[in-house]
Amino acid sequence: MSEIRVGENESLDNALKRFKRQCATSGVLKEYRKREHYEKPSVRRKKKSEEARRKKHSRY
Repeated sequence: MSEIRVGENESLDNALKRFKRQCATSGVLKEYRKREHYEKPSVRRKKKSEEARRKKHSRY
C-alpha cells in the first residue's frame, strides 16, 4: 500500500500528485488490473510464452 505524508505548507493537489506518481512507480495499478479477473494457470503460461516470443522477435 502506498502512503504519503502531507506537509504543513503542501497543497492537497501536490500531495495527490505525489501519491499517484508513487502508485504508478510501485506498480499497484498494473497489479490490480492483472488480478481483476481470475486467470487459469494454463492461460497465464500461454500469455507469458507469447510475450517472450514477441520480445525475442522484436530484438532482431
